[in-house]
Amino acid sequence: TNMAPAQKGKKAKKQILKFTIDCKIPVDDNVLDPASFEKFLHDRIKVNGKTGVLGDSVKISREKTKLHIAAEAPFSKRYLKYLTKKYLKKQQLRDYLHVISSNKQTYELRYFNINDGGNDEEDE
Repeated sequence: TNMAPAQKGKKAKKQILKFTIDCKIPVDDNVLDPASFEKFLHDRIKVNGKTGVLGDSVKISREKTKLHIAAEAPFSKRYLKYLTKKYLKKQQLRDYLHVISSNKQTYELRYFNINDGGNDEEDE
């Protein structure tokens, strides 16, 4: 029998998952280049086990210091965290920055609090 998936009107609307990676802190300090991070994600995100074939399944857009990823389900947020950590490692920033989940859709890159002596002056 024909085992090709039937592309009839069943899968009308694919579920799109939206994620954000907020790189504001390191970008403001000129530690991280959001354009190169965006390109890294472009080159590394796999669709059906292949890189470089994002097509319509994964869209990456950049808005100042935030990267927005809109991906067709299934797409795991942890995968973005994994790739972000890979990027930090490549840029040798892994010792300074970590990836914090600030809500269900968002990761933030933050500095490790090294001897945090109650200095809140960076909090405007």
